[in-house]
Amino acid sequence: MQPLIDHARRFGQRPEEFAPHAAGQSPAVLFVTCSDSRVVPALITGARPGQLFELRTAGGIVPPYGTGSPSGEAATIEYAVEVLGVEDVVVCGHSHCGAVGALVRGEDLSAVPAVRDWLAHAAPDGAPGRPDDPAVTDAVHGHVLAQLLRLRSYPCVERRLADGLLRLHGWYYEVHTGAVLEYRSGSDTFEAL
Repeated sequence: MQPLIDHARRFGQRPEEFAPHAAGQSPAVLFVTCSDSRVVPALITGARPGQLFELRTAGGIVPPYGTGSPSGEAATIEYAVEVLGVEDVVVCGHSHCGAVGALVRGEDLSAVPAVRDWLAHAAPDGAPGRPDDPAVTDAVHGHVLAQLLRLRSYPCVERRLADGLLRLHGWYYEVHTGAVLEYRSGSDTFEAL
């Protein structure tokens, strides 16, 4: 923890760099990804403060829209699309994902009931893939596509897509190489950016 504290102390010694941020934010991209500590959106994209609006959840899951009381995830998506007017949404899955791996392997999550219940939102059919693949590549690819489909069910997303004001992107980040692949609908594959 001490290195993080030391950096935070030095970070706050450059107020002139951050003063413009007091006027507000206008990110162009909503970046939806996993809470995994190895996935750092600003590092992956080279974004500076104010360029990405981030939604990080266990497994990068986009919960179904309108299932009872509002969720923080749904509010984040709605705010990004309706208020901030983002033009792009990236759903970025990653290799070696513990959440998707747990689904693929059918792990017993009874000791972590909140995690178990959250992962139930992943997709109706779980996460098909090879349990012997530690990177869970195929399963994460399918998971990213399922989350993109789920996003389309949000009224604000559906409306902005229909108006041609929003684009959706599916990415796959390899934590062991740093490579980023993007889903290409024409070939139905994930290919290098």
